[in-house]
Amino acid sequence: MTESDPQAPTLQLSVILPARNEERLLPACLASLLAQSEPGFALNAQWEILLVDDASEDRTPQIVAEAAQTPGVLSIPAAPLDPAAFTGKNNACWTAAQSARGRYLLFTDADTLHEPGDLSRALHEAEKYNAALLSYSPRQIVAGFGQRALMPLVFSELATVYPPKKVSDPKSSLAAANGQFLLVEADAYFAVGGHRAVGREVLEDVALARNVKRFAYTTGQGIRFRYAPDALSTRMYATLPEMVEGWTKNLALLFPSPISLAAWRILDVVLFFGIPWIAVSWPYLVQWQRAALFVLWLRTLWRFYSRVARSNFPFFDCAISILGIPLFVYLLLRSVLDHRVHKRVFWKGRTYTTRN
Repeated sequence: MTESDPQAPTLQLSVILPARNEERLLPACLASLLAQSEPGFALNAQWEILLVDDASEDRTPQIVAEAAQTPGVLSIPAAPLDPAAFTGKNNACWTAAQSARGRYLLFTDADTLHEPGDLSRALHEAEKYNAALLSYSPRQIVAGFGQRALMPLVFSELATVYPPKKVSDPKSSLAAANGQFLLVEADAYFAVGGHRAVGREVLEDVALARNVKRFAYTTGQGIRFRYAPDALSTRMYATLPEMVEGWTKNLALLFPSPISLAAWRILDVVLFFGIPWIAVSWPYLVQWQRAALFVLWLRTLWRFYSRVARSNFPFFDCAISILGIPLFVYLLLRSVLDHRVHKRVFWKGRTYTTRN
């Protein structure tokens, strides 16, 4: 099906998986997709997988070629990249979408692991809620102190700015999606121009969700977004440098006021550690003043950790997240600098100009 030459879908679902230099993660992701073998939901009969090699420089092309030997798995090379019109991922997704035969298109990433049956359950969920677009936020797999301390902060702020209930409310204009699992009706996707219409967007999942939500309003549909540990998990970054590069690319776009956000989180650190220091070290405080400081400190803890709890991360990761604030602030400011001053970001060996 293409935008210029539409045809009736012949399958229920097309899974589109773009991959650039993903030799480490792609095999496990593919295995989890190929394990989707519920009765009545057979690969090649009801659904297909479209693998898109995005000019990889590692063993990804060989992995894709081997996987394409399985009936229902297709290998599609990404079209030549035009940096003036597309980022690499958007180009790869748009290339595959034009060859997809499914009534629904699922865009997912190589760093995801899908639970058995999650594809058919997602289709049922989209139909149940009359959603033109359904997106899941996966369970995050983290390793190392840096990731454990930082990731709850990022995801708690995302849950604050993009509360799933509001995103899913058709009366609200707020839209969001996670590109690691983005299921969209093919008709709605092509009606809004798909990834071509958001070709230069670094935060393409949110931009696409906005377009689809506006379109869905005209058809009496909506979009649905939720945290879905029952459906899939992901390890977004294997190393600290990968995490720094990834969040530098996205943070200034994800949050409406990143500099103000950085200032508030610095204040959290100051209050968290400063209040106990003042209460213990200042000799001139009387008892009621120390008690007042203690109450203020408890309120600081409650406010901070009730916010971080929205991240859906384990207790230990949330508990140490206060120590991740310096890194979070650094990444926020670094992201703002790249987007608004240098006007370029780096990702997977490519440089993209920004429009902020």
